[in-house]
Amino acid sequence: MEGAADSGRAAALARLLHRDCTRLLQLYKERESFLSQHAPGGERLVTLALCPEALSTGEQVGHVRSALRRCMGLLECLIVREVEEMGEELEGEYESLRKTVRDRLGHLLHSTGALLEEGEGGCPPSPPLQCTEGQDEVDGSDSFAAKRWTYRVLLELIHWTDSASQTLHLFHSEKHGQQQQQLL
Repeated sequence: MEGAADSGRAAALARLLHRDCTRLLQLYKERESFLSQHAPGGERLVTLALCPEALSTGEQVGHVRSALRRCMGLLECLIVREVEEMGEELEGEYESLRKTVRDRLGHLLHSTGALLEEGEGGCPPSPPLQCTEGQDEVDGSDSFAAKRWTYRVLLELIHWTDSASQTLHLFHSEKHGQQQQQLL
């Protein structure tokens, strides 16, 4: 039953991470209260080309994992930018939760990678994210553009952790069902 237990833990971690990301955005909106009237629009920051064939649940996990890796890259860029902007690392609730999100996202990437090593396929990996992606939105602009970019990154985290939560729940249900069938 190890496969089902591992997938269950990964699904629970994704749900927890989604909740943390939602709270992180809430804290950011409280800190930057004027942003609530200027919700960012535009295209997604993280987009992935789907594999041409219908995706199995395992392949969907691989797809979501690719998106989460890109989100991790965006989060790392966001942290660097915020620390540079502040001149030092602050230690408030927002910063503490941001660190927790980064750590849990790293654990989720590891967990989903382990699930995929158990024989599940996935789409080819996305090219590595460069911190310069999205710079055109921010560079040469005022701090308002940087704040909107941060808001968009947090929205991406919420979107993709929710997608991971749903996909991993389905993956876990399938694994658990398969193992129950084997016991019969």
